[in-house]
Amino acid sequence: MRIVILTGAGISAESGLGTFRDKDGLWTKYDLNEVATPEGFAKNPQLVTDFYNARRANCASAQPNAAHHALARLEAALPGQVTLITQNVDDLHQRAGSGHVIQMHGALMSALCAGCRHRWPAPPVMALTDRCPACGQARTRPDVVWFGEIPYHMDAIAEAVETCTHFAAIGTSGQVYPAAGLVAEARGNGAQCIELNLEPSEISRVFQHRRYGPASEVVPAWVDSLLD
Repeated sequence: MRIVILTGAGISAESGLGTFRDKDGLWTKYDLNEVATPEGFAKNPQLVTDFYNARRANCASAQPNAAHHALARLEAALPGQVTLITQNVDDLHQRAGSGHVIQMHGALMSALCAGCRHRWPAPPVMALTDRCPACGQARTRPDVVWFGEIPYHMDAIAEAVETCTHFAAIGTSGQVYPAAGLVAEARGNGAQCIELNLEPSEISRVFQHRRYGPASEVVPAWVDSLLD
């Protein structure tokens, strides 16, 4: 088996990290055009920096749940056969024990120099006066992919999806591209595709198999079925 797993915000919801569509979540308190676009950062960099500092603090206080641990167990049981791609910028997969995580939308715990593109571990509280360790410029920004920017690692993602035999989407809405288009590519190449979600996504019809319920329940059960 060559298994590709795509995870979205729904896998981290039970850890206390809100999704885009939570009625009372962090995202609903801001205009996404102001805090999640290059134009928003150019207009008000302090607002964006404060927003991601709050998200980083929220992430630091969260813990991986049973779904994260189950995927780490799958990777350990099938070395070299599992590719884990996440839309999430949190580090819960890594803290659960997943050894190789492709973070297509960047990493909340990483800082990026807008000048030389150097990356380094973000401090708990980032400041606009922080200087890049490589070039010395004070052009620090969160190392996340904003709306209008190209996701990271697309070549590696395309290669994994093209050659997989099994594809799973966990906790995704099916509304954010290019991630939402990966299942169609996988199925077109002959992979068996399953959706594991709290409820049907916008693209549930594309999957041959579906399991619905809390991620902490359906993901460990699915992993068990693969390893039996």
